[in-house]
Amino acid sequence: MKSKYITIIALLSTLFTSTYAQPALSAWLQNTTGTLSRHYVSGNSIPIQDNDSVNVQTVLYSSNWVYIRTKGQPSYVTGPFLDGNPSLATNQNAIFKISLNPVQNTGNPTNTTPGNIGLFINGVALFDYRDGVSWQNATNSLKGGPLGGMGDQVWNRDAVVGERLGFDCSKGHPAMGNYHHHQNPSAFKLDLNVISTVCNLYDADGLYAIDSTTHSPLIGFASDGFPIYGAYAYKNVNGTGGIVRMKSSYNLRNIAVRNTDALGNPVTPGPPVNNTYPLGYFREDYEYIATGPGTPDYLDEHNGRFCVTPEYPAGIYCYFATVNDQWNSAYPYVVGPTFYGVKNATKVNSITEPVTVYSPTETADFSKILSNINVFPNPSNDILAIQLNNLNTQNVDVKLYEISGKLVNQTTIFAGSTIAYFDTKTLYNGTYMLLIKNGKYQVSKKVTINR
Repeated sequence: MKSKYITIIALLSTLFTSTYAQPALSAWLQNTTGTLSRHYVSGNSIPIQDNDSVNVQTVLYSSNWVYIRTKGQPSYVTGPFLDGNPSLATNQNAIFKISLNPVQNTGNPTNTTPGNIGLFINGVALFDYRDGVSWQNATNSLKGGPLGGMGDQVWNRDAVVGERLGFDCSKGHPAMGNYHHHQNPSAFKLDLNVISTVCNLYDADGLYAIDSTTHSPLIGFASDGFPIYGAYAYKNVNGTGGIVRMKSSYNLRNIAVRNTDALGNPVTPGPPVNNTYPLGYFREDYEYIATGPGTPDYLDEHNGRFCVTPEYPAGIYCYFATVNDQWNSAYPYVVGPTFYGVKNATKVNSITEPVTVYSPTETADFSKILSNINVFPNPSNDILAIQLNNLNTQNVDVKLYEISGKLVNQTTIFAGSTIAYFDTKTLYNGTYMLLIKNGKYQVSKKVTINR
């Protein structure tokens, strides 16, 4: 960024009084401590340190736009990608331009597209359901994307289903180095029904941990500028009714053969419904069923609704990262298959208008965050895990002491991650104290080592 394009002005702009603007500036996880990325390679369960800065590097804004400078690297460990994907998460050195004044698209809805359709608050890309693979009827096979060739693009493979073996523990993977999520960015191991074993050897956590007792955090922004939240929210759009899971209104069709669309119109056939290609393997296996006013927790055809949230007390249209009752990702996953608003976000090479640098401030209530911690197993015989629930927006120091006060070990839970570990295999049996601290807030927990 050339300095002539950066203008520092007083924070008295009407931008800061705008209902929409403030969260679109303050929500981003800016890396102010030099935290670097890490990755696994297949066969090695010890993370490898990289040289790329994680999360977001800089947030800048004008009256209409926010610019996010990011390398596209999360603070949680990425990889490995066990489906043969040779790529690693690499430095994207990107600038994303996102509207501060999102508006509803009152014309024909805009379809989501392959590639970036939004940005998570840690600067990691959001992709939609697809992976570029579709069925080719003439050859009776899948084509496109990593498989090569070109399918008919009538029956499009659902990446969340078709590429599951290639997702890391945090449910992400790279496309030519561009690490991204198609779905809720919470670790497989934290789901109530664990459908992947990748975390067993290559442990990681993801952007946030689902907490069914509180409104999910703001986790990103779609390419139309509207916010994206996690899986849980207020039941009613006015902020009442308690906390419930937001539900997709897309349902699997009742079909045994794939030769019609969701409206019953004939289309180029796809494969039969079987164990190899079960219902849900293709995006076109789903149909949208609108619900009535008595079911406000069911989302619209874009996977969102207009509602009150903690960040938007006056209300705004919001997308949600939908999961089922077992916390497994539920189609259309985040945004889609169409946008609610006018899609105008773009990736730019430079900033060509006067902008202001947004300086982050600590806004999270860490007294609340630190009061909701899981420490397990306790007693421990080989490893001790410290898990923060929900979203962690600041680095958290974790120290393990003998009961006498001697420091045994220490680590950090980085912003944009939720978990830390201590190896306890070399420790003596007995009672120890954990001190978990961020700034002026701290909490202590007693743990037992018993091997």
